[in-house]
Amino acid sequence: MRTIDYTKTWQKLLTPDIVSLLTCIHEYKGEQTLFIEAKADTLEQLMEIAKIQSTEASNKIEGIYTSDERLKMLLKDKTMPKTRNEKEIAGYRDVLNTIHESHDHIPPRPTFILQLHRDLYKFIGVNIGGLYKSSDNVIAEIDSRGNKKVRFQPVPAWETSEAINALCKAFEEVLADGTVDPLLIIPMFVLDFLCIHPFNDGNGRMSRLLTLLLLYRAGYIVGKYISIEKAIEKSKTTYYEVLQESSYGWHEEQNDYEPFVRYMLGIIVSTYREFSARVKLITTSGLSKPERVREVIKNTLGTVTKAELMAKCPDISQATIQKTLNELLSAGEILKISGGRFTKYTWNRENDLL
Repeated sequence: MRTIDYTKTWQKLLTPDIVSLLTCIHEYKGEQTLFIEAKADTLEQLMEIAKIQSTEASNKIEGIYTSDERLKMLLKDKTMPKTRNEKEIAGYRDVLNTIHESHDHIPPRPTFILQLHRDLYKFIGVNIGGLYKSSDNVIAEIDSRGNKKVRFQPVPAWETSEAINALCKAFEEVLADGTVDPLLIIPMFVLDFLCIHPFNDGNGRMSRLLTLLLLYRAGYIVGKYISIEKAIEKSKTTYYEVLQESSYGWHEEQNDYEPFVRYMLGIIVSTYREFSARVKLITTSGLSKPERVREVIKNTLGTVTKAELMAKCPDISQATIQKTLNELLSAGEILKISGGRFTKYTWNRENDLL
């Protein structure tokens, strides 16, 4: 079994672009504290939106779906899950809530990882959650012709328990003296977790839940307000590419963590930027709610949907947003693209030239 020792590898990651990303995140973290203290009520609305997006996106990456209406009812705990997909979604919902509420009391240790996995499958009814894999598994992909190709051969089943123990021990040891930036070690931990692939099912979703857990424990709680899982889902192709690139030579201890670390830091930067933009919009003084909707559309390159406007302005009702859209359309300030469920809006740039 390969040795996991982060003390020998993290310094190799201090490339100029990664250092730049780290610096940017640290600056945003300072702003984060001020935002949270000043606008707790408004941020509660952002948190509820992020929970929905995180649960939907992380499951969607794995091909687990339900309707928008059922998803919202499940997330509000107003219905019982009916299908296998809905049971897995409900399990993710509950684990996400546990991490949001109790992250300080959930250290990254094998027993807690098993408990989180157990709760991920608590609605399924079969003995699948909270147990390491019972047989060897592979990470595979299926091409356009339906042919299955093995991308990576994880740790064999009989080594799994020992590998997870070593992973958690290495993580805690490297961060114990406080000299290493957790932002470097967290993506390395997640990559190694995925290379071990400790469960028969749920490894991808667990890796994203553990990402949130470790970021929250390190003080980077932006994922509570802007969905990190949604950002990953939107760049899913790149996500899988860097996973594969960083797993080459893993068993021989020759893999390069940099592609995956750089990708994850970029995801974190993008969520912080989105968080900062939304809070600044919410806290802008002197603008009415319709004026804020107008500013969002004007400052959006390309198109925006009503749902996206509601996400960016969580304190503005759907009725107010719809009324504002109608008024902007009548005034010729915005353009309407397509119709029905997939209607999008864009700022009429021709007016800027007049």
